[in-house]
Amino acid sequence: MGRFGSASLIQELLHPDDGGGLGQGFKIIAMTRHEELLRDIERLASSATNLEMLMQRIADRVHATMLRYNGVSFRFVDQAEPGVLVLGPYSGSFTPQPRLPFGQGLGGAAAAEGKTIVVDNVVNDTRYVPGSSMVKSEIVIPIFARGKLVAELDIQSYFTDTFKDPVDREFVESCAKVVAKYAEGHREKA
Repeated sequence: MGRFGSASLIQELLHPDDGGGLGQGFKIIAMTRHEELLRDIERLASSATNLEMLMQRIADRVHATMLRYNGVSFRFVDQAEPGVLVLGPYSGSFTPQPRLPFGQGLGGAAAAEGKTIVVDNVVNDTRYVPGSSMVKSEIVIPIFARGKLVAELDIQSYFTDTFKDPVDREFVESCAKVVAKYAEGHREKA
């Protein structure tokens, strides 16, 4: 059984005197939802005919399923200008910025640093470049294929602390890993 459905977590729910209880029950439900959605995303990868199709399907599914994930977008490293990210498939209530230089904004910072960036309240982070005044928190995950940065997954929320729980971070990073694995095996855009 995977991380999101382990027997130890079920024990926490069943034995509240041992530190579990109702609060842990909500965590288990969230983890199960993440696990089910990740399985759906893996199935989408197995049937996708190209990378952009997979990304669009993931963006649509994650946005529709995770109510606090209000903007889900992918960006590619521009082949003509390698220090710039260009908007790829996305789903949400606003259009993300079409181009983002490495080092600019949270997406550019994640690309430049090559690591996941989580911001619980974007107002408190000077790197944040507003795409919508409604955005309160954001997570950006770089996607590597064949040892180089090829894209990133950027999810924005209209709520603070949306990605504070490690379960959310692990889920989003797992989605990015599905894309990376697909890109490793397919050479069309990555």
